[in-house]
Amino acid sequence: MKTTIASLKKGESAIIKDFDADIIPLKLLEMGCLPGNLVKLLQIAPFGDPLYLDINGSHLAIRIETAREIEIESIIK
Repeated sequence: MKTTIASLKKGESAIIKDFDADIIPLKLLEMGCLPGNLVKLLQIAPFGDPLYLDINGSHLAIRIETAREIEIESIIK
């Protein structure tokens, strides 16, 4: 089972490892959602969707379905 952004808890950080470029919106790639970049979960909406992230200094919100497609590694607490 792969570890994804959706598995992060509020305040946790990790490194983006891999994803399927056909599934991830181009806008996320343009904003720095690329392998090797640091991602931190800043906030979770009241019903769990969307997730508010900091990816290399860019703050963005993504849907939980998209977060489940972005694999991460070495969670840093």
